[in-house]
Amino acid sequence: MYDLTGFQRDLLYVIAGEEEPHGLAIKEELEKYYEKEIHHGRLYPNLDTLVDKGLVEKGQRDRRTNYYTLTRRGRRELEDRREWEQQYVDL
Repeated sequence: MYDLTGFQRDLLYVIAGEEEPHGLAIKEELEKYYEKEIHHGRLYPNLDTLVDKGLVEKGQRDRRTNYYTLTRRGRRELEDRREWEQQYVDL
Protein backbone atom coordinates (compact mmCIF):
# COMPACT_ATOMS: atom_id res chain seq x y z
CA MET A 1 0.00 0.00 0.00
CA TYR A 2 2.90 2.35 0.75
CA ASP A 3 3.87 2.35 -2.93
CA LEU A 4 0.44 3.51 -4.14
CA THR A 5 -0.41 7.07 -5.02
CA GLY A 6 -3.17 8.84 -3.13
CA PHE A 7 -5.35 8.54 -6.23
CA GLN A 8 -4.82 4.78 -6.31
CA ARG A 9 -5.74 4.51 -2.63
CA ASP A 10 -8.89 6.52 -3.32
CA LEU A 11 -9.74 4.08 -6.10
CA LEU A 12 -9.47 1.21 -3.62
CA TYR A 13 -11.78 2.96 -1.17
CA VAL A 14 -14.40 3.63 -3.85
CA ILE A 15 -14.24 0.04 -5.12
CA ALA A 16 -14.55 -1.26 -1.55
CA GLY A 17 -17.62 0.90 -0.94
CA GLU A 18 -19.56 -0.21 -4.00
CA GLU A 19 -20.72 -3.59 -5.23
CA GLU A 20 -18.84 -4.45 -8.42
CA PRO A 21 -18.67 -0.87 -9.72
CA HIS A 22 -17.89 -0.26 -13.37
CA GLY A 23 -15.35 2.30 -14.48
CA LEU A 24 -17.82 5.14 -15.05
CA ALA A 25 -19.39 4.65 -11.61
CA ILE A 26 -15.94 4.84 -10.03
CA LYS A 27 -15.17 7.93 -12.11
CA GLU A 28 -18.39 9.64 -10.98
CA GLU A 29 -17.67 8.97 -7.30
CA LEU A 30 -14.16 10.35 -7.59
CA GLU A 31 -15.39 13.42 -9.48
CA LYS A 32 -17.74 14.17 -6.60
CA TYR A 33 -14.88 13.91 -4.13
CA TYR A 34 -12.25 15.76 -6.18
CA GLU A 35 -14.81 18.27 -7.51
CA LYS A 36 -13.27 18.10 -10.97
CA GLU A 37 -13.32 15.87 -14.01
CA ILE A 38 -11.32 12.66 -13.91
CA HIS A 39 -10.08 11.84 -17.38
CA HIS A 40 -10.17 8.29 -18.74
CA GLY A 41 -6.42 8.55 -19.36
CA ARG A 42 -5.91 8.87 -15.62
CA LEU A 43 -8.59 6.48 -14.40
CA TYR A 44 -8.07 3.33 -16.41
CA PRO A 45 -4.26 3.11 -16.28
CA ASN A 46 -4.48 3.45 -12.49
CA LEU A 47 -7.15 0.76 -12.29
CA ASP A 48 -4.93 -1.48 -14.43
CA THR A 49 -2.02 -0.83 -12.05
CA LEU A 50 -4.15 -1.98 -9.11
CA VAL A 51 -5.11 -5.10 -11.07
CA ASP A 52 -1.44 -5.77 -11.89
CA LYS A 53 -0.51 -5.40 -8.22
CA GLY A 54 -3.14 -7.99 -7.25
CA LEU A 55 -5.23 -5.55 -5.22
CA VAL A 56 -8.21 -5.40 -7.59
CA GLU A 57 -9.83 -7.94 -9.85
CA LYS A 58 -11.36 -6.89 -13.15
CA GLY A 59 -14.37 -8.78 -14.47
CA GLN A 60 -16.43 -8.34 -17.59
CA ARG A 61 -20.12 -7.52 -17.34
CA ASP A 62 -20.63 -7.38 -21.11
CA ARG A 63 -18.52 -6.64 -24.19
CA ARG A 64 -18.13 -2.99 -23.28
CA THR A 65 -18.34 -2.88 -19.51
CA ASN A 66 -15.83 -4.09 -16.96
CA TYR A 67 -16.44 -4.19 -13.23
CA TYR A 68 -13.94 -4.06 -10.40
CA THR A 69 -13.76 -5.78 -7.01
CA LEU A 70 -11.15 -5.88 -4.29
CA THR A 71 -9.14 -9.05 -3.95
CA ARG A 72 -8.51 -10.54 -0.53
CA ARG A 73 -5.12 -8.88 -0.62
CA GLY A 74 -6.69 -5.54 -1.55
CA ARG A 75 -9.12 -5.75 1.36
CA ARG A 76 -6.31 -6.75 3.74
CA GLU A 77 -4.18 -3.84 2.52
CA LEU A 78 -7.06 -1.42 3.18
CA GLU A 79 -7.58 -2.87 6.65
CA ASP A 80 -3.85 -2.52 7.41
CA ARG A 81 -3.93 1.07 6.15
CA ARG A 82 -6.89 1.90 8.40
CA GLU A 83 -5.09 0.45 11.42
CA TRP A 84 -1.98 2.47 10.57
CA GLU A 85 -4.06 5.66 10.19
CA GLN A 86 -5.75 5.08 13.55
CA GLN A 87 -2.35 5.23 15.28
CA TYR A 88 -2.18 8.88 14.32
CA VAL A 89 -5.77 10.01 13.92
CA ASP A 90 -8.48 8.92 16.33
CA LEU A 91 -11.79 10.36 15.16
